[in-house]
Amino acid sequence: MDNREHKKTVQEAEAPVVNMTVNPEKVDTDPGKERPKGREYPKSRSQMPEDQLFEFAQYNAQEAEKIGYSNYSYWKSVWANFLKKRPAVIMSIIFILLFIFTFIASAIGKYDIHMAPDPLNRMYISPNSEFWFGTNAIGQDYWAQVWYATRASILLAVLVSLGQITLGVIIGLIWGYVRKLDRFFTELYNLIDNVPTIIYMTLIALMVGKTMVTMGIAMVGFGWLATARNVRNLVFMYRDREYNLASRCLGTKLGRILFRNIFPYLVSVIILRLALAIPNTIAYETTLTYLGLMDIMVPSLGILLAAARAVFPRAAYTLWFPAAIVSIITITFYLVGNAFSDACDPRNHV
Repeated sequence: MDNREHKKTVQEAEAPVVNMTVNPEKVDTDPGKERPKGREYPKSRSQMPEDQLFEFAQYNAQEAEKIGYSNYSYWKSVWANFLKKRPAVIMSIIFILLFIFTFIASAIGKYDIHMAPDPLNRMYISPNSEFWFGTNAIGQDYWAQVWYATRASILLAVLVSLGQITLGVIIGLIWGYVRKLDRFFTELYNLIDNVPTIIYMTLIALMVGKTMVTMGIAMVGFGWLATARNVRNLVFMYRDREYNLASRCLGTKLGRILFRNIFPYLVSVIILRLALAIPNTIAYETTLTYLGLMDIMVPSLGILLAAARAVFPRAAYTLWFPAAIVSIITITFYLVGNAFSDACDPRNHV
């Protein structure tokens, strides 16, 4: 035995022995007796009364629930993160004011959109105190034309973009989750995507009509492809995760799995695609108008831009005003879309 072990054995032998047995004669077991808190017998714990050794912990159900309670709210956190993006907030306020002003402009304007005060003598008059934005080729007030066209284009772009995104998300969810339908939707995608969309739009305009409603429905019918393809690829990443496998084993319905388990993970991507689809719709409307596939009887920003190209050197103001408004809309939705997409990502939440 070495020196260390010998010293340890000696110390253990010399250590005092503590008697932990309870002496029943010295223990006060009277339950009705009140005793002060603290140790009455500090040298012999075994002789302490039981109510001095132990104390019952108080239980409060409400306080217990607060231990696992969190004030976190997803959409509250999204809004808080979005407000941190100052440029996006400023541009969104400008866009809201711009859209509201489209309704006010017609009330403060001097002329109606279809009224031509003097078509022969008031063609292409530059902006002045009477005609704030000048006049067009037939002497109509360009102020009324621009603001009516802005309202019509924004409403058309928002409705068409919502239709495209909604249809694309629904088809993309089903396409990515139900494997039996993957072949069908893939062939449908290839059939539509391999033919230029402008050909379909031309056929619809010639056979059905060139009205704004008809062409808007046609844009929805052929504009869901990119969104559906993107959503389908993302659904492939989430469909076989543990919580979805557990939902299937428990017999959860398909619609509930798609819209409660998978859809929340796609919100940031959907918001970004929606924000970018609105200015793209206005640009596509301009192309259709320029090609003569849209009804020019209803003013829109695309119609004004198409008409301004032919007379730009002569009346440059006819291009400046609608182009400035289209630029504001495009920049607004680009900044707001990116900012809101980042805010919707749970990884950016604190």
